[in-house]
Amino acid sequence: MSYQDPSRRDVLRTAALTGAGLGLAGSGLAGSGLAGGGLALPGTERKTKRVVFIAFAGGVRTKETFGTPANVPNMVDMSKEGVLFPRMRTANLGHFGAALSIFTGISEARGIRENSRGPDPTVFEYLRKDLGLAASDVWITTSGGAQQTNYAYGLHPEYGPKYGATTLDGDGIFNREFKDLLTRYGLPEPMEGGEKSMLDKLRKGIRTMGGGDPVKEAENLARIEEYILSELTRGTSDISGAGAGDAKALRLARNLLSIFKPKVTGVVLQNADIAHGSFNGYQEVIRRNDAAIGELWTAVKEDEELAESTAFFILPEFGRDRDLNARRGLDHGDGSDDLRWVSCLAVGPDFKKGVVNKDAHQVIDVMPTICDLFGAEAKLSKGGRLSGLYR
Repeated sequence: MSYQDPSRRDVLRTAALTGAGLGLAGSGLAGSGLAGGGLALPGTERKTKRVVFIAFAGGVRTKETFGTPANVPNMVDMSKEGVLFPRMRTANLGHFGAALSIFTGISEARGIRENSRGPDPTVFEYLRKDLGLAASDVWITTSGGAQQTNYAYGLHPEYGPKYGATTLDGDGIFNREFKDLLTRYGLPEPMEGGEKSMLDKLRKGIRTMGGGDPVKEAENLARIEEYILSELTRGTSDISGAGAGDAKALRLARNLLSIFKPKVTGVVLQNADIAHGSFNGYQEVIRRNDAAIGELWTAVKEDEELAESTAFFILPEFGRDRDLNARRGLDHGDGSDDLRWVSCLAVGPDFKKGVVNKDAHQVIDVMPTICDLFGAEAKLSKGGRLSGLYR
């Protein structure tokens, strides 16, 4: 791909990194080297060098996933290659706090509409600090919404934004408005007058949070430009319908892995919350997410570098009520086992295969398990580690 044309380079750099939803706050991309190769991790005897951590959030019952295999054929196939934990106790019952708990390993008492960073470090911060990972090695893709950017890092004084994950909001960056912008300004034509003024204004907003070597910074931006243009040609901006936000977040994760091969890729879904008003719509989101997870899984298996080095962890933040509500949907407030207990899937080169582990665990146990897998310490987490996981 050529970037000799200055107008295309400028448009992609400025529009993508400022007005179109690419969250780089605290990422320190400058000088980080987006190719992300060859880091020597502690515990080199383990085969796992990368983790994909999917919060299947929005409230998803086991009854509609592994209890209805036809809804999730891809995750059922994945379970045959890994360990299924069907008895995972949830931390709390509000989407924001419960999903945040997955990433911090602490039951976060947060209201459903709160929108502020928590005081506790996330898995991304532990891994980046303990292992010296660059921002380009640690990403999180989200289904959309301001709350989800808070999962990238917390406000603990020993961790914080300089150890956070680089954030991609699927519904913000790969939307039709941004695609229209590229159609208008991404052509190899000189820009004059108002167009140039607009781009100059956008340039002032570029920030990679950390400064650094200008040569390496330019290389990083060029890689991001290539990635963004590739995404647009792959049709991410055209995804629509039920669960479109989730589908975009999973597509971003798939292409991030294929292009950058990061060490850690977090994914936050949320569209299953349509369940409040439509049980059928909720099931459709589950089926569509399973199909997208299957595409991600296949992409990993077909990549020689990723196939034998990548582990997956997939779990909801909580389930759903036992019975339908008056709208023939499912809420999340009855305290039933359908709500309180969820299933977690773990698949990776160091894990057992085809095992159903019925030991009781908590959703907050997954994050410290991931840290342990890499040789990092989640020292503030209240969770334990998943038993019976390793071969």
